[in-house]
Amino acid sequence: MEKADIISIAKTTLEIEIAELEKLAARLDDDFVKAVKAIHSANGKLIVVGIGKSAHVGNKIVATLNSTGTPSQFLHASEAIHGDLGVIQKQDVVLCISNSGNSPEIVNLVPYLKDYSSALIGMTGNRSSRLAEFSDIILDTHVDMEACPNKLAPTSSTTLQMALGDALAIALMEMNDFKANDFAKFHPGGSLGKNLISKVDDFLSSQKPQVTENATVKDVIISISSSRHGITVVTDQDEIIGVITDGDLRRMLLKGDDISQVLAKDIMSANPKTVEKTALAKEAMQILKDNNIGQLVVTENGKYLGIIDLHKLLDEGIN
Repeated sequence: MEKADIISIAKTTLEIEIAELEKLAARLDDDFVKAVKAIHSANGKLIVVGIGKSAHVGNKIVATLNSTGTPSQFLHASEAIHGDLGVIQKQDVVLCISNSGNSPEIVNLVPYLKDYSSALIGMTGNRSSRLAEFSDIILDTHVDMEACPNKLAPTSSTTLQMALGDALAIALMEMNDFKANDFAKFHPGGSLGKNLISKVDDFLSSQKPQVTENATVKDVIISISSSRHGITVVTDQDEIIGVITDGDLRRMLLKGDDISQVLAKDIMSANPKTVEKTALAKEAMQILKDNNIGQLVVTENGKYLGIIDLHKLLDEGIN
């Protein structure tokens, strides 16, 4: 098979699925609104039920809902009829996903899903199915064409299920006024959470190099060498006057002048870039990037507090 043939197959697959998604968007109706409101107003959680490929979709929908403020739990249809139905409480809403709506496990299960919950939402491609019959609300995901050339493998149908699950999650996010900081609460361990909630103070170096404005070049070299940052801050009783980097020292030495009388104030860069310790770490990273510098002076109420380093932020996933 040639490269062009492979690209053509991929494009055809995507075009079929895009066309089915456009049809889904066009037929969204009051049932979608009812589903969102039922989930939003429930006193319990959302239980998502599925089997086969729909089970995989259901697990993804649950993960998205949980991370965006809608407490959810997945229940596998085959396990439900063998004891796991106990997870459903009367205050819960159930979302059952099945393209055919008539698989044996679903047929046996739906009466119990309806009886044990406050509302049963059926996401199905078959409005005449057993699932649709028992559902209080129907989310129609029927497709005219699967992308599979044999029309067997769930492709377009699972794409629609996934997309409709995302639509539910986003609508519920808006209804719950779920913001970036709320999202970060559920992602504290990854770089996403760190970028949303981590403060400069969380990454402040334990080293605090500083010299006075009248320090000698020797004192400056000792101060810069005492930390791994390649910088020292020129201060007057914690008031920041300037900074000196190892680059500043090299440039001074290259001039070849007598350095015996040179003081810190003679080679420092005044008005250095600073950031308050309470600022978000991603704000510090943006300052570093915008000014093409490797270190940033950290302040507390305008007073010198320490150094934050570009490489430390990168290592911690701040971008």
